[in-house]
Amino acid sequence: MLDPIDRRILAVLREDGRITNQELSAKVGLSPTPCLRRLKRLEESGVIQGYAAIVDPKAYGLPFSVFVSVRLIQQNQEHIGEFEKAVESWSEVAECYLMTGTQDYLLRIVTDGIEGYERFLKQKVTRLKCIQSVESNFALATLKKRSGLPPI
Repeated sequence: MLDPIDRRILAVLREDGRITNQELSAKVGLSPTPCLRRLKRLEESGVIQGYAAIVDPKAYGLPFSVFVSVRLIQQNQEHIGEFEKAVESWSEVAECYLMTGTQDYLLRIVTDGIEGYERFLKQKVTRLKCIQSVESNFALATLKKRSGLPPI
């Protein structure tokens, strides 16, 4: 269970994952040693799962996000396993969610454009025999994007 100090540590790290322990401890009102101890405990327990640079997809050459809804022919172990194994191997998939409702999965694909998405669709997605239907929606603009969770 997270106490208020752990929550403050996480809130500060969400804004600046490269902050020094000295600065972090000052912001959360702890001395450096107990702050570092708490940070290590949060890492070791899996609350903090890692640190990463947030890269601008446009600068990286992948300015388009496509949200792809996938429906399987049947929700059985064979089809689920085939699809999930394929998704793990596709570098274009930034995110994949198992869904409730009319579609089984929602994927966010990052690509260099319509042609890149068409290649991905034809060379990878449509080759899977477990898929019944695919619906693609291109994002026109990103209005809000935040890594992590809402403020705590």
